[in-house]
Order: sequence, then C-alpha cells, then structure tokens
Amino acid sequence: MAKMRKKGDLPEKVCITCGRPFQWRKKWEKVWDDVKYCSDRCRAERSSVKD
Repeated sequence: MAKMRKKGDLPEKVCITCGRPFQWRKKWEKVWDDVKYCSDRCRAERSSVKD
C-alpha cells in the first residue's frame, strides 16, 4: 500500500486560465504532466476563448 502524504506535501500547479494554484488529485495520478486547468469550468472557458 502507498504511503499517505500530508495535504501540504502534494504537488501544485497554476491554472493557465484563472491563475489560481491547484493541487494534485488522485484522479489525475496518471496524467498529472498533462493537466493544465484547475476545473472543467476553466477548461471550457479557455476553449471558448480560442474559437
């Protein structure tokens, strides 16, 4: 079993849409390098700006 981490020890990135920092989530474990947005809302907002 994997060792538990404290919330403060999790990796962090900055959302390219809103500029807010967000932390690693279990569901992003395999794709963390590809994650750019903190939420679906930011991802949708960014894609609507490009169009």
